[in-house]
Amino acid sequence: MAENVDLLIKGWYVVTMNETRDIIQDGAVAVRGNQIVAVGKASELEETYTATKIVGGDRFVVTPGMVNTHIHITGEPLTRGYVPDDTPFVENVFMWLCPLYAVHTAAEERLSAELAAVEMLKSGTTTFLEAGTIRFLDEVIEALVDVGIRGKVGKWVWDLPPEPDVYKQNTDEAIGHLERQLTEYKSVADGRIAASSILVGHTTASDPLWQAARSLADDHGTGMSFHMSPAMLDPDGFIESFGQRPMIHLDELGILRDDVTMTHCVQVDDQELGVMANAGVSVAHCPTTALKVSYGVTQVGKMPEMMQRGINVSIGTDGNNASNYSDMMRATYLVAGLFKDARQDPQMFPAEMAYEMATIGGAKSMGMQDSIGSLEVGKRADLVMHDTDRPEWRPLLNVMNQLVWSADGRGVHTVLVDGKIVVEAGRMLTVDEDKLWADAQQAGEAITLRSGLPDKSKYPIL
Repeated sequence: MAENVDLLIKGWYVVTMNETRDIIQDGAVAVRGNQIVAVGKASELEETYTATKIVGGDRFVVTPGMVNTHIHITGEPLTRGYVPDDTPFVENVFMWLCPLYAVHTAAEERLSAELAAVEMLKSGTTTFLEAGTIRFLDEVIEALVDVGIRGKVGKWVWDLPPEPDVYKQNTDEAIGHLERQLTEYKSVADGRIAASSILVGHTTASDPLWQAARSLADDHGTGMSFHMSPAMLDPDGFIESFGQRPMIHLDELGILRDDVTMTHCVQVDDQELGVMANAGVSVAHCPTTALKVSYGVTQVGKMPEMMQRGINVSIGTDGNNASNYSDMMRATYLVAGLFKDARQDPQMFPAEMAYEMATIGGAKSMGMQDSIGSLEVGKRADLVMHDTDRPEWRPLLNVMNQLVWSADGRGVHTVLVDGKIVVEAGRMLTVDEDKLWADAQQAGEAITLRSGLPDKSKYPIL
């Protein structure tokens, strides 16, 4: 007798990303509740299971949901593109981003999180790691639960910078923020949303705050994440304060372990690389930001060496004034290409490796490799159906080349998170999209006006 399942997702190809990286032609995935119960040939699964609903078909490529390991879901989605694209790092962060973040209201941050989650889901990302730019955590989590995405979040936490005033925190206050979020938001919406031990990083945390965040991550089993060394500002700052580069100092403090994800890590030297490899940290590589804010990643970045040393490197899209988009497929394309050119070596980051970084690598960065990142029995049913009846998908001759080099998020047709369909035929089922676009436009105009920052558009608008 056939077993009952809730969903049977059928595809021309099913890209499993399992241990042997099987791609199943004329495949299917069976889902019961929020879990995958079978992956195999569609003909075999149709004999074994009776599905309440069957989706997909022979024009779809089915993949795991992608994992974005660094994105600012507040502060930037509603100010997308307002920051000029010719600002150096220090000006970009301190003269533009921080003032824009500071003027958001609770309602605007909720809307910002909603917009970011919708953009991710509609382009095939089902899970994200927040960058820590949230001021109004309660409202943001409410929005994320409603939209239906999976993610780890955390409030903007630092204790050294004296401004902006709305973010100013002493060490005890900063630790209090971490304690509150880790206690109150350990698991929300059946575990889809959870708080993590997230610091801003850079040179913004005192040693006691670093150590407290480490201790709290241990106590709550959440892992840690923070920005570090996109530009020389961080190494120079650590050397001036401690006589050591960042990774050396943090390792001596006991911060670096295999549950740590550090974002950027462009300006690291060979000694730091060795420390990172020994500690087993993960790195969230944000290729578009590195290009747009001119970090020098193609000149000094050591991402190939990180991979060779066994460091887990995943992919992030960062903020909407640094990369301006949250489509992980576009970021994965860049990851596959940058070091081919930089090292004049076409074997650098082949398509298959880049896609691993966007899926199972991201899951590992988040400490979720046992539950997401691949289509395997027992894992959460986070799936994406890509529509191949599109010009960028045809002819389809090599699935992995197509996913990385040809396609982008525009071809995403249907998305499941935790076994629930949240995007169908390219439209959100959990959000009124037309209202969201209008609300986002109105809020973006209000925020930029309130910030007092000038419109630096170079062409005249008549």
